[in-house]
Amino acid sequence: MKSTTLLERIRRLFASDAGEHLDSISDALLKGTLREPVRPMSDQELARAIREFRSAPVSDWTLAKLSRRLAEASAPRDG
Repeated sequence: MKSTTLLERIRRLFASDAGEHLDSISDALLKGTLREPVRPMSDQELARAIREFRSAPVSDWTLAKLSRRLAEASAPRDG
């Protein structure tokens, strides 16, 4: 999945007040500090990760947490 496709999915889930959070995701994708999941997340998984990300102030820590959630979603699922 292209970064632009992932960002578009994220943008749709953010509503109109994306602001600084969405900017930090975009910057991290461009810098390579946030990697796209190997297996695309469902919109539900992505929405849950974004809700958690938005509940905290923008920081390196929150970006790392979102990155972990994307990585977890890429892991094979049992069952």
